[in-house]
Order: sequence, then C-alpha cells, then structure tokens
Amino acid sequence: MEEYKNLKLDHQLCFALYAASHALTRAYRNALDKSGLTYTQYLVMLVLWESNGINVNTIAQRLELNPATLTPMLKRLESAGFISRTRSLLDERVLEVKLTDIGTNLQHEIAKAQQSVECQTGLCHDEFVQLRDSLHRLVDMMAESKKKKE
Repeated sequence: MEEYKNLKLDHQLCFALYAASHALTRAYRNALDKSGLTYTQYLVMLVLWESNGINVNTIAQRLELNPATLTPMLKRLESAGFISRTRSLLDERVLEVKLTDIGTNLQHEIAKAQQSVECQTGLCHDEFVQLRDSLHRLVDMMAESKKKKE
C-alpha cells in the first residue's frame, strides 16, 4: 500500500490538528478548573472581555456556534455570577450579555492560566504566535475556498 502514503495517519494535517486541539483543551481544562470555568465558557468570556455588552448572536458568530448552543452555557455563567443577561430595550428578541464585576475581575486569574498553557506547549513565544497565526490563515483560506464553491 505504499502508493497511498498520503493516507498514512501521521501524514494527515487533520489528525495533527485534532490531536493538538485535544491536548490543548485538556491543558485548558486543568488550568481553568479552580476558576469554575469550562473550556467553552472560557471562550465566551474571552469574547466578552474583548467586547462587553454584546448580544448572543454576536457571541455565537464570533465563536462560530449556533446561538441555541450558547443558551445553557450562558445560563450557567449567569448562575455563577460572571455575566448578566437582559433583553434589549430596542428589540425584546435580542438578549444582551454583560460581564459582572466578578466576571471582569476573573480576567486577571484567567490570564495566568492562559500563560501556563502557553508554557506547557514547549514553544517559545515567537513559535507560539507563528503557529497561531498560521492556523488563523488556514481557517481563513478554508472559509474562502468554501465560499468559492457555493
């Protein structure tokens, strides 16, 4: 089967990304454990730390998730005291999400957790940034390729 070297598992970019993603997610789970955040809640908090006071649809778009997927997660974040959810005064259908003081202050602890995970990768800072930027370019190129096919 040497004619199909491209089908070897170790030659697959998709598997390398899959395995790396799982390793990073595990590292984040461990680092986030004492904060009470799950990995996906962490991602929501990242969006809110960048742009506080945005609606659920905007968060969903930023994370490439279905808004319905966010609802239970947002309820848990609200129960934990990290966020508040309110209906928009302009459009009752729109649910706005804002950080509470607890959620805002959590950023300091989480920044340390993120640095810990970055250290665990074994990559120097420049390698870390280069890999991240390459992956963003990959996502952009795949999205562009998909648009061309549609």
